Amino acid sequence: MSAVANWSYTARATVWPWLGRDDWSGVEQFGLPEVFACDYSAESKRMTDATGVEFTTRQILYTERADIKQGDRVLIGESLEVSPIAAGALEVRAVKRDADTFDRAADDYQVIT
Repeated sequence: MSAVANWSYTARATVWPWLGRDDWSGVEQFGLPEVFACDYSAESKRMTDATGVEFTTRQILYTERADIKQGDRVLIGESLEVSPIAAGALEVRAVKRDADTFDRAADDYQVIT
């Protein structure tokens, strides 16, 4: 973790990785919840996802965690709930990568719901 991230990413959030849809039922399947360090803001602005679809943001999480992707579910705070839907987690609509300007140790990411 970079020196800047060490003092700025003091909040905790939970991510459920999206695994795909069940072939028979069509139900979305998610991996087990994983807690990570972050910071966050509640913003409402128009953005475009990787496929060009416009949406209005709900939350933006700032983190060094590089493996969060569109389709995953995230929740501010720690959760052990197996189902992200039951936990109230929001769908990740876009992920933006920013350089670690000061340390060059690990890039920063904006996880946008």
